[in-house]
Amino acid sequence: MLKRKLGRTDLMVSELCLGTMTYGQQNTEAEGHEQMDYALAQGINFFDTAELYAIPPKPDTQGSTERIIGSWFKARKNRDQVILASKVVGRTLMDWFRGGRPSQLNRADMTEALEGSLKRLNTDYIDLYQLHWPDRPVPLFGADGNVFKHHQGPENPIEEIVDVLTSFVKAGKIRHIGLSNETAWGTMKFVQVAEVSAGARVVSIQNAYNLLNRTFEIGLAEVAMREQVGLLAYSPLAQGYLSGKYLNGARPAGARTTLFNRGQRYEKPGAEQAIVKYMALAQEFGLDVSQMALAFVTSRSFVTSNIIGATTMAQLKTDIASVNVTISPELEARINEIHQIHCNPCP
Repeated sequence: MLKRKLGRTDLMVSELCLGTMTYGQQNTEAEGHEQMDYALAQGINFFDTAELYAIPPKPDTQGSTERIIGSWFKARKNRDQVILASKVVGRTLMDWFRGGRPSQLNRADMTEALEGSLKRLNTDYIDLYQLHWPDRPVPLFGADGNVFKHHQGPENPIEEIVDVLTSFVKAGKIRHIGLSNETAWGTMKFVQVAEVSAGARVVSIQNAYNLLNRTFEIGLAEVAMREQVGLLAYSPLAQGYLSGKYLNGARPAGARTTLFNRGQRYEKPGAEQAIVKYMALAQEFGLDVSQMALAFVTSRSFVTSNIIGATTMAQLKTDIASVNVTISPELEARINEIHQIHCNPCP
């Protein structure tokens, strides 16, 4: 498993990151422990979680993923072997995070969030603490598609958010900070504020990136390269849609969309036609389509780590084995031909 530098830090993270958002809902504590054991044995030293998880978010499962990771750390006594990333929720009307009131990115709420995560995780520090989504109103999770709409509403100044995060770093409770579901403007604003204030500088950005959604390339990729704010790519298999398991309306038992009906981001016009073409391309090259899709993401120069997630050990083993797939120049050209015709159907 290759390692890559996390931003401008001295941390070297595995090219694959273990996503854990199913622990506590689709996966039991024992299954989560089994996944973490296997991932670590395969050379994955980077785990990603959030106070929001498990997914889909619900009051009775909130924090369950962090608790399962924390029980694993306690049982294995291996906290020092893992580079751990977690997240604080952005501004939200979901009111179960802060005792029945809406949450926002101010000092009181961020402090409460961090202390809660540290307790659940059985650790006194988090290596990478990320803002799960911006405090200001922006389109999230593909809601507005490729159509730009300016949103206005309440927000906490980025300067104040950076100040709070910097105080966490100085206190030794987090080592570095990152963004998630952020825009090019937002990323550069965080970089600028850190430079002006000598505050904590963002080292990563966790956004969706896959064969059906390459919008990160339209501006953010250059930011990632020039400012060393690398992409931690989530949904590299488009919530499993790129495997083809949902084609023609299929709903396999136990699959995420079957259980929760939350796959609308990957059911947009043109998506299924693109999936069929990628599946045919993988077959032509003698590849598993999921491994081809994952290998494409991992091979991008602006990607620091590719966040994989699985509900079964078989899925996890297939995903991790994608590091053995090479995206040849010929295959990349063919992928780009499909992309040219079916460009970002699921932004």
